[in-house]
Amino acid sequence: MRALVIDDSRATRAILSRILQQLGFTTSDVADGQLALTWLADHGPVDLALVDWNMPVLDGLSFIKIVRANPAYAGMKLLMVTTESDIERMIAALEAGADEYAMKPFTAGVIREKLDIMGIRLPGYPVAGGVQ
Repeated sequence: MRALVIDDSRATRAILSRILQQLGFTTSDVADGQLALTWLADHGPVDLALVDWNMPVLDGLSFIKIVRANPAYAGMKLLMVTTESDIERMIAALEAGADEYAMKPFTAGVIREKLDIMGIRLPGYPVAGGVQ
């Protein structure tokens, strides 16, 4: 499975990429939503994108809206990973097309649980709660 990590923080990109790689993903990362759109145009859709909200050039919410408007990316799962904790922001992200929402700071366990909620089943990893 392929994942794209989109965050303006190099450290956050590295942490999320490492978590996803430990779960069996092949990862790529970019620093903003516009770079992510360019990456997708060049490499095609991924199985999963982890998207920060607050980024320069093109923010995460705008990225999600653009991706959801493009039928070529209909199968992509989108997880918003952000410091934005207001319920209004969470609702806006989900209404725009995010599949799930995780708040920073996060743990590997939180990311894993969100993937389970999103229906992403990884070979060799039992579903959270022990039911497969």
